[in-house]
Amino acid sequence: MGCFNSKPSDAGAIRRRPGNIGEVAVFIPGLRVPESLELSQPLSDGLPRRLTERLSALRSRIVVMAAHEALSVTRPRKRTFTQHGGSTSADLLQALEEYLPVLLGLVKEGSNFEDKIQFSWMNQEDDAEETALPSSWYEVLSVLHMMAMLRLSQANSLLLPKTSLEGYHAKVSEDNKRASVEIFLKASGFLECAIQHVLPRISPENRKGLPVDLSEGVLKAICMQALGQAIDVQLGLAIDSPKATLAVKRRLACEMVKCWQQAHESMADLPLIDSWGEKHRLFVKWKYIEAKAAAYYYHGLILDEGNTEKSHRMAVAALQSAEELLKESRDVAEAFHAAPPVSRSPPVCGSMKYLHDKIQKDSSCKVRINKDLYSNDSIHEAVPALPDFAVALKPEEYRLPAVTVDAANG
Repeated sequence: MGCFNSKPSDAGAIRRRPGNIGEVAVFIPGLRVPESLELSQPLSDGLPRRLTERLSALRSRIVVMAAHEALSVTRPRKRTFTQHGGSTSADLLQALEEYLPVLLGLVKEGSNFEDKIQFSWMNQEDDAEETALPSSWYEVLSVLHMMAMLRLSQANSLLLPKTSLEGYHAKVSEDNKRASVEIFLKASGFLECAIQHVLPRISPENRKGLPVDLSEGVLKAICMQALGQAIDVQLGLAIDSPKATLAVKRRLACEMVKCWQQAHESMADLPLIDSWGEKHRLFVKWKYIEAKAAAYYYHGLILDEGNTEKSHRMAVAALQSAEELLKESRDVAEAFHAAPPVSRSPPVCGSMKYLHDKIQKDSSCKVRINKDLYSNDSIHEAVPALPDFAVALKPEEYRLPAVTVDAANG
């Protein structure tokens, strides 16, 4: 593991909103950071000293590591690496996985410690900068949220185009794309576990006090965002494969629309604040519109394979809709990157590089061909509905770990 030294100035740096977060392929909602706390006093009456000390040591280590990880977000060009060469996010993820089974000892059946500690975390998407609740389940929820955010951060690193050693143009390797899909599924698995198995165990009173970062709507939105981006990567791989049919590409695009639509609806009525919250909303809106552009494009191409005037007209309507949606998505993308904290779009690659080149060209071509075929100056047809496909990709199942022996005996 790496060695970290916290600095007195770290806390102030973390509290400041970052001005620039660099290139973004995967948007990571603001990383929540745990605040230091004293565990020995509230646990002194019931837990063995060795367990209290272990719990305290594990959490204190996470506090320091999370502070460094948060600083790397505010300073995107200065990513931190450990003495062994691994990234701090990977080490922090491992520390959280070691902490979780010990923490769960406080909420095991028959335990009297669920509400003995006031756990405190700093928020990014909530108007209140800090939320403290007397609930160990709140701590478990916060840990799962951080584990998911760290996975999204890893996926972002994998999907940022890199220039090869030979100096060729920046691109994302196929290995990185496939690895990112697995990471997205792990992230969505953490969030699904949080929604199904942790949120329901938090008392109604404490649930009212949860920050918007941990609201069910935001958790669902990020879960669907992870699935949507995984399908986007799959679509890019299908586009690059000569064996993938139009039907396969259309299905993937339509599944992606469904994921982003659910993410968009989950965030629609949430009281998200400016900065991280509004930027998160814009990211989901951008990707939702972009996904619809892809789906209408492939739907239009398949409709155009029909042999009737109506099918050709419907194809043109779908392709023109794809072109309009693509233009709209570019506007929303600009708004997203301009929203604080400012970000940059990496060089376009994957599915959207292909679609940016093809949608306008194919739409214009089909309109011209249909005008020639049917001798009409204008073609009017209602935009056809997209096919309704169930989302095939599922979150990777994550189960809360078993309580450690020491915790169980506490």
